[in-house]
Order: sequence, then structure tokens, then C-alpha cells
Amino acid sequence: MRTPKTYRLKAEDMDKLFAELEQKYIIYAPVRIQGGGRYAKQDSILYKPVHKYEEIEYKERSTYPMKEVLTPITQTLFYFTEDEYRESKMKEKKDILVFGRACDINSIKIQDQIYLKNGDTEDYFYKRKRGRIKFALMECTEQFEGCFCCSVGANITDLHSIAVSFGRNAYVEVLDEDFDVYFENCQLSDYKIKFPEENELKVDYPIIENIDMANKLKKHSMWDEFDDRCIACGSCTMACSTCTCFETTDIVYLQNAQVGERRRTCSSCMLDEFDRVAGGHSFRNRTSEKYRYKILHKVYGYNARFNTGPMCVGCGRCSARCPELISYPATLNKLSRAIEEIKQEEGIDNAK
Repeated sequence: MRTPKTYRLKAEDMDKLFAELEQKYIIYAPVRIQGGGRYAKQDSILYKPVHKYEEIEYKERSTYPMKEVLTPITQTLFYFTEDEYRESKMKEKKDILVFGRACDINSIKIQDQIYLKNGDTEDYFYKRKRGRIKFALMECTEQFEGCFCCSVGANITDLHSIAVSFGRNAYVEVLDEDFDVYFENCQLSDYKIKFPEENELKVDYPIIENIDMANKLKKHSMWDEFDDRCIACGSCTMACSTCTCFETTDIVYLQNAQVGERRRTCSSCMLDEFDRVAGGHSFRNRTSEKYRYKILHKVYGYNARFNTGPMCVGCGRCSARCPELISYPATLNKLSRAIEEIKQEEGIDNAK
């Protein structure tokens, strides 16, 4: 890997840089939108196309994650008639440059595994957009409530092409040689982009070693409280950087019942309809069962499938969006204690 170079740019220089980048890229970044936040007077911060440096909201965490650039909440996969179909076209005609923090960029590694390495078939609609995306790292200089990226090893990433330290003067670190041309006349600097080294919030992330332990945890009493606390609204999964659940629906046009389109829409394992099958049967009827399924999948199921660690980057958005103030980190700590309880009851030596 080559040694990166860092450049010092003023705000007006960054606007010129963006104008040059827009010749090739559509630039996505967190943008402040009035209203729509968790509380009545809070704004929301969403990923939108940007044209100027000052449009980017870098002082606060985005309300919803970067994944919406790759997998919109609703997208048309293809159009069909009685005897043929045509796949949808990409909305973006250019390549895409996305600004995100280390945890956000690391979440894309998890998305890649689920959409591209989960069996013998790659997801075509994900792959065609993913192949046109590059990432710009946003330096984290402040802690956000509920962040625990260091506890899951998501505080450092290597998937970005450039990295930016924001302020009146911006520092841009260039790692990808494709971007060298944009900085030929810029002032070099010895500034080094920093990654978070420690979070104020520490999480004892649970390690479930086998399916036997996972099955014992399913019966643990820790889940019972969520029947009263959780309302199964799905807000946590919609805000999650790594959740990928979706459903597909065929929309038939009223004017012609032989013509329509197939849409993919983000869904959630927390919703009542998610696991409902023909005949009306559901596999998880209690809210606590849905919550348990979500947690154990992130902690155990995903890692058992891919053997790459937890399905979590510690961004803290799930807790920040929960209307019932349920803390995901607190749940993880409880799960760790439950594992220890089971081991003590069965006389399992942790050193083994």
C-alpha cells in the first residue's frame, strides 16, 4: 500500500474540488433536513447528493445510515408485461463518491458479504451499484451518544479512497491514486487523519461459541422484559447500518393487469408481518421473541455464517432512534452476563 499524502484546503478550495469531482462522481454525504428528528424540535440528518463543502453535516451523526445510498428503502428491480420483463436502470449516470465515518464504511463490508457472498448467486442490483462507488472517510473528532465502535473493532477502516478532516480549513488525505489529479496544485500538509481510539461507552460484546450456547440463551429470562418495553416498530432496524431484511412485492397497474413492476422494500424482523407465512402462521408471535431473534442473529447467526465477527459496527443509531429508549449496548452487556450465568451453572471453565 502506498504512503498517503495529505493536503490543506480552504473552504472555497473544497468547493472547487467538489465541482471538479462532480464531473465524474455524484457526491453523497449527510445533510441536515429541517424536522423529522427523534423529538419534536430535532432535525434529521440524511444522506443526500451535495454540491458544496458547507452542505455536509459533519458535527453530528446522521439519523439514518449510509446503506440507503446502495439499497434505497424502496427500489424497482424490473418491469414486466404478460410475456417479457425489463430490468430497471440505475438512477445515477455517473460513479458515486460517498462520505461516511469509519463505522459507516465498515458496515458496507457486512453489506457486501450478505449481498455478494451469501451463497452461489450475487445480488445483481446491489453489485451493479456497488461497483461504481468509492468512499470518503469523515474523521471523527467527537464522541456521539451511544457510539461503541471501538468495542467491535469498527473504529478503523481501509476501504476509503480519501479521508477528510472538517473545519474552516480542511485536510484531505489521498490514498487512491485515481484522486491524485484533483490535488496537483494543492498545499501539502503533515496532518494525519485520526481514527477513534476509545469510546466513552464500553460494551462487553458477547461471544457465543456454538449453537448449543445460542439455544440455551434463547430460553434465558433476560428476554421477558421486552414484551413490555418494545413495541416492535422496527425503528432500530431501519436505522441500523448493517440490517438487510427486505421484502419483494409485485405491483400490477390498474390500467392493465398484465403490466407491472417488482419492487424491493426494506423490512424488519421486528414487524408482525415479517415472518408470517401462507395460512397466517407466524414463527415469533411475542415481541420478546422478535427482539431475541434480532439480537442473536447479529451476535451469533451472522458470525456463524461468515466467521468475520459481529453484524454490528457500534454506530449507536438503533438506540438513538428507539421511541422506547431501549439501549442496544445495555442488551449486549446483559447477554454477556447471561452467557456467564449459563457457564457457571454448567461448570464450564472460561479458560478452556
